[in-house]
Amino acid sequence: MALEDDQLATRDLSDFGVSEILKKVRAKTPARLLAGRSGAAYRTNTQLELREAHAAARDAVRTELDLVTTLGADFVRNWNLFQVSSQAATKDEYLLRPDLGRHLSKASREEINRHCTTGNDLQIVIGDGLSVTAVAVQVPPLLPLLTEGATVRGWSIGQIFEIRYCRVSIINEIGELLNPQVVVLLIGERPGLATAESLSAYMAYRPRATHTDARRNLISNIHVRGVTAEQAAKRILNLAAAMMKSKTSGYQLREEFQVLFVQK
Repeated sequence: MALEDDQLATRDLSDFGVSEILKKVRAKTPARLLAGRSGAAYRTNTQLELREAHAAARDAVRTELDLVTTLGADFVRNWNLFQVSSQAATKDEYLLRPDLGRHLSKASREEINRHCTTGNDLQIVIGDGLSVTAVAVQVPPLLPLLTEGATVRGWSIGQIFEIRYCRVSIINEIGELLNPQVVVLLIGERPGLATAESLSAYMAYRPRATHTDARRNLISNIHVRGVTAEQAAKRILNLAAAMMKSKTSGYQLREEFQVLFVQK
């Protein structure tokens, strides 16, 4: 006699000989595929995993970005990093008023002018965005790869700095202030229940105040189970080179993918 649905739900999938294909699929993704249930609810382990992931996502959004605490004193000293802020004064204001996160405060503009040179080939900026966790985990391995690759290509690199309470469109003000060829904004992505450690790289060729999202390019999902730091660095540098060559960015520029993934 066939088992009733509720009986099936309370038994482990291994009892029924889950196919090798399904096992491989589940090993390749953090998505909770065929997690099973108990009656109409998730199993206890699944419930606990979801609550843990949700807590990690909330922490990633609510944590304040402090350079030394987030990136470490040695890292900050070695890269001579300094921190500025958008027009948002607090985390709550940043979350409730996205428009304020798109513009630098007056004091921050003055600070950038004091510390940075203008007209460089590449200007890298770090923004907290919606995940300080992503900045803490992904920036330390990615930043050296980017600067080393840029140096090999003979590019001039502007002084790197961090923007607190940062939204993507602030890239336009960086372009206006420092006039680099290419701006790269490394910013924490909105966290989900799969990971709270995902970083994005938004890029633009000579961004200006009137530019929209259509003038920007994006490399997203930079994390250990997505685009690795090594892969991200190659893609960012290749895309920056294409921008400099074509003197454009955004929808008019197609990213040329190279062989980044090895078949196993």
